[in-house]
Amino acid sequence: GAASSRSTTPESPGGRRAIAPSGSGNRARSVNSQSVGWRQRRRRLTARAAAISCSSMSEFSPETISPETIRPALDSIRARIATAAQGRAVTLIAVSKTKPVAAIEAALAAGQLVFGENRVQEAAAKFPLLRAAHPGLALHLIGPLQTNKAREAVALFDCIDSLDRPKLADALAAAAERAGRMPRLLVQVNVGDEPQKAGVSPAEADGFIRAMRARFGERLQGLMAIPPLGEDPVPHFRTLVAMADTHGLPVRSIGMSDDFETAIACGATEVRVGSALFGARHAPQ
Repeated sequence: GAASSRSTTPESPGGRRAIAPSGSGNRARSVNSQSVGWRQRRRRLTARAAAISCSSMSEFSPETISPETIRPALDSIRARIATAAQGRAVTLIAVSKTKPVAAIEAALAAGQLVFGENRVQEAAAKFPLLRAAHPGLALHLIGPLQTNKAREAVALFDCIDSLDRPKLADALAAAAERAGRMPRLLVQVNVGDEPQKAGVSPAEADGFIRAMRARFGERLQGLMAIPPLGEDPVPHFRTLVAMADTHGLPVRSIGMSDDFETAIACGATEVRVGSALFGARHAPQ
């Protein structure tokens, strides 16, 4: 049921450090300028979200953004997760990359609170206003992260699922120090050792995971993997789960629309589902 989308608790947006204005004489002017600044920022965000919605709408059939369509699809996915999990807690991450804001709002209306995005820029355009309206919303970055986007990612996401190299760890640590908050982290493992795919190689994974645990402590919560396309995913799922067990990490983010039940049977605690929920992507006409 709805609990499956909430089994991983996001860091509360209220926990983000706020900077109070200094000096009582400047307080009223500061509050007014902050209010004006927020209104201007809200208008910019609304325009950016609308632009993404319009560009995405041309790539999806109209029924894929209907609440009446998404709700039964969501209920079906949750039921399948519950059957496969056999009483274990499994979090459904609704993959909303390239999806219009209307589709995300429909999923929110149906009770889905956990979402995954591939790109910082797209998420920054769509989610700040949605988060303001839905304080329980949790947002995962499931795509590769460039170091120059670390600061924005730390401010925006509740979990970064694609930690895979020391330079990114350095950038995230520096950004977290400035922001006063650190999202939850998953190490992405390139289980198929594919040269074109992000993730730490299996040969280097154990050493990297140990280093990240020493550096980030409990903020490092698990592992994520995407098996090679066209291969049997089971051996790759089992590799990832065994690695998480070895390091005592509770979160195993594996499985997507085509194989999430198989992933759950192998020990997944999070599954990333996009097309099975929102509908397949259509090529622009």
